[in-house]
Amino acid sequence: MPTTNTYVRSAGVARQSAAGVCRASSGVRLGRVLFLTIAAYFCFGLTLFAQTADSRVAEQPNTSWTAATDLKSDDLLPTRIPVRIIESHRQNGNRTFEDRSVQIQGVDGRLAPYQEIETETLQVDATTVRTTMRTFGRDVNGAKSLIQVTEEEKHSLPGGDSNVLRITFNPDVNGKLQPVQHEMVETKTISKDVEETNTTVMLPNINGGLAPAFKTHELRKRRADGTTESQKTTLLVDGAGKWELSETRQVTTSQEGANCTAEERVFRRNAEGKLVEVSRVVSKESESTPGATRNVVETYSIDVPGATQDGNLYLVERATSTQHTSATGEQITEQRGEQPNPGDPDSGLRVSILVNDKMVPAPSGEQSTVTIRARDSNGSFGVVSVDTTKSDKVPLIQIEQSQ
Repeated sequence: MPTTNTYVRSAGVARQSAAGVCRASSGVRLGRVLFLTIAAYFCFGLTLFAQTADSRVAEQPNTSWTAATDLKSDDLLPTRIPVRIIESHRQNGNRTFEDRSVQIQGVDGRLAPYQEIETETLQVDATTVRTTMRTFGRDVNGAKSLIQVTEEEKHSLPGGDSNVLRITFNPDVNGKLQPVQHEMVETKTISKDVEETNTTVMLPNINGGLAPAFKTHELRKRRADGTTESQKTTLLVDGAGKWELSETRQVTTSQEGANCTAEERVFRRNAEGKLVEVSRVVSKESESTPGATRNVVETYSIDVPGATQDGNLYLVERATSTQHTSATGEQITEQRGEQPNPGDPDSGLRVSILVNDKMVPAPSGEQSTVTIRARDSNGSFGVVSVDTTKSDKVPLIQIEQSQ
């Protein structure tokens, strides 16, 4: 099972990643989601939606709300199965409940349950948070069945330190839960401007138990000029049971007024065992006018579609995102994704994906529409998706009603 490295944020040095360092560094995230969304339609199918279709309302403060997102047919994929994702959020004292239900259209043309994810978060005390996530699927008879449980406990320690213990269980043939992954994340404040995080992940071994499979070490520093730097190393266990360096990630972030620049460099071992740079991501965010942001993310890689690898870095992706809020409170985001033409990699980048995201707040809730267009085999743009989300979450922005 793939592992998601989760870190507990302390009051010390901010986490560094080219995917989320600047105030509106969502441009990097949106750029990657942009292409992952298309990959979901063309390659991975429905399950990816159930796992990664994070909605805007899921990031809002703790209030009760329900949102429904409809993913319907389109021009390029007319046979795509309609999907509905229903999310809800509610709080009762020190407990918070978040549910996500994915429904797909059956042979009778009606939507039927496909997957449910139930997340319960308990604030045990001032320093401890316990989270349980249960994932349910459907068996051959259509009955709801448990397919995975993840239990997580976070502890905040004196001085800004923290640790996280996360255990994932899968049911065996008899339905009894068995641990399949154990993850420990420890964060320590070394000094006012230095912080480190150590992560160890254990996976099943040949003896049927869990054994360390990989670990990471991340050191974050903040310089006097406000620039932040981080270096994260990943070590894997080799065939002899020894730890071997697999990857190093370096992130540098600088802020000048409303403008932010972040650069992430990734180094991995080549066939000769040497650590070489394999990719670089540069994110630049600027604020053209108050409330309007522009983010450009450029990705360089040694792997170019349609070309033979020569060890050099080449520009393989550019994601441009602009976002602004209208006078009536509408949040509008426009994205453009550029990639090389696999049939002619030397011709440079060309626009391959266009995304328009419009969220309209109202006193009774929010409604958003995301339209994705992609270049087809003939070079023309067709609609891949027009997805709508309706939520009864009351917007934070007060909307004036016309008399």
